[in-house]
Amino acid sequence: MDLGHEVPALVRELARRADPQRLRHDVEHLADRPRSRIRAPEAMLRAEAHVTSELAVAGWWTERQPFDVRWRLGGTDRQTSRALAFQLRLHRRLTGANLLAGLPGGDARPTVVVGAHLDTVADSPGADDNASGVAALLEIARLLGGLPRPPAVTLMVFDMEELGMIGSRVAARRLRHTGRVTGMICLESVGFFANEPGTQLMPSGFRAAFPQAAAAVRSAGQRGDFTLVAHRRSSEAAAALWRRAAEAAEPSLPAVTLRDPRPDGLRGALVGLGVPPLIQLDRSDHASFWNAGIPAMMLTSTANFRNRNYHRPTDTPDTIDYRRLAAVAVATAATAVAWSVGGPG
Repeated sequence: MDLGHEVPALVRELARRADPQRLRHDVEHLADRPRSRIRAPEAMLRAEAHVTSELAVAGWWTERQPFDVRWRLGGTDRQTSRALAFQLRLHRRLTGANLLAGLPGGDARPTVVVGAHLDTVADSPGADDNASGVAALLEIARLLGGLPRPPAVTLMVFDMEELGMIGSRVAARRLRHTGRVTGMICLESVGFFANEPGTQLMPSGFRAAFPQAAAAVRSAGQRGDFTLVAHRRSSEAAAALWRRAAEAAEPSLPAVTLRDPRPDGLRGALVGLGVPPLIQLDRSDHASFWNAGIPAMMLTSTANFRNRNYHRPTDTPDTIDYRRLAAVAVATAATAVAWSVGGPG
């Protein structure tokens, strides 16, 4: 089934109801302090309560899914200047919780998961990383909750992404066993944009590994005014659909699609260990779904390759572009609806 022609109409309908001021309210509430299950547990519980409350108002039921894992290889949530490969940590025990939400009447069909992580690194309020993603998810909840028929979309808020995607690794394994997940869309640092030439950087080896994406960034003057859509073959059509939805949004959003050449599953994860540009594409919760064999894609404003506030105390709500963040939410909501009924597959 091809819903590509219907998506612009859905985008226009959703855009009429999207509200940048609601997104600002959510980011300001979440990003007034660092959030961490280990370092700032009270802030995490406060953030959870806000998310659960907003989802309930939008008509979604929410299930808190605790987890307790031992001896897991992950990362550090402390500031470090060392290379990504040297941030690995072996965690003896981690206890946290993800949030899963659905609409009444929409939970018996194959589903598309839209997810964002709630935690931050130490000492950063995390407005872009990742209150912007959570705020977009909450706006998606409001937009989809107002549709005449509940779509087959599941929302998830992940814990401990900054420790090595711990929460999403647990969630992806659980969801894989249900056999009901069509795909996953990850909202990772989606609210920071820069219009000036030269504001968009690229990681080492990126030009050689992804010449088409690099050429698109260069031809636009290396402006940080786009959303990067990282995907694999299994989610390529969904990525193209998101790009069309973003073009129809208000304001219209440029998008750069980037195809990760690796296969889904464990083999793809192992290949990435030896290719640094590919490791950069594993830096959020979508990678847990890739590794579990579930089609997934990541939406991002590229974090530290654009935003100088990344993982710093200056990652504050006043740095977010709320009109464009609302457009991200609209495009993602429309894509999730289409993907859930087989549109891009």
